Amino acid sequence: MTDAASRLDSIHQGISDAARLARRLPEAVTLVAVSKTRSAAEIEQLIAAGQRDFGESRVQEADAKWPALVERYPDVRLHAIGRLQSNKAEDAVRLFGTIHSLDRSSLLRALVQAGAKVGRLPTVYVQVNIGDEQQKGGVAMADLPGFLDQVRASPLPLAGLMAIPPLGPEPSPYFALLAKLARRHKLDGLSIGMSGDYRAAVMLGATVVRVGSALFE
Repeated sequence: MTDAASRLDSIHQGISDAARLARRLPEAVTLVAVSKTRSAAEIEQLIAAGQRDFGESRVQEADAKWPALVERYPDVRLHAIGRLQSNKAEDAVRLFGTIHSLDRSSLLRALVQAGAKVGRLPTVYVQVNIGDEQQKGGVAMADLPGFLDQVRASPLPLAGLMAIPPLGPEPSPYFALLAKLARRHKLDGLSIGMSGDYRAAVMLGATVVRVGSALFE
């Protein structure tokens, strides 16, 4: 077993253990390998080990390395996980099947227009500013009901909610709060959890975990 395969197996085992403790099915959780700043060679090691979902933060970086990889591995699924500028919407729609950081009306309009032009509609998660941090993207919790109405009125498939808890405090209360918001708004998808806290996220309902350093280092 290669190092990449061993790391991937370890993360899958962690997801499985956490899911079973929470009386959930492990297969209900999608592992997205965060491949930002990683080379094509590093990514290919994980693809060879069976990983198929990958996340990138910057459209320009993804566009530089992924088209050739997708040509070689057409079953790979790409996720946009970073804050997205509206003027990059068309490039994002061409590259990514899922966008985890929809957080404002201008971006929603740009993605709808880009989808019509490109001929594909990405699945979206609405990012919530769960810690009410001024420097971080995401819809304010008070504005979430109205924004979800806008997204539901659009042609974009709405998967659920995404959040990145504040750095420092224990993340579990923030995961639990996002899960509560998802239930309130009748949404199943929860994109939460990273390398240091994905087990807690799975136990609190994550359907997608975004893991980078634990898979590549």
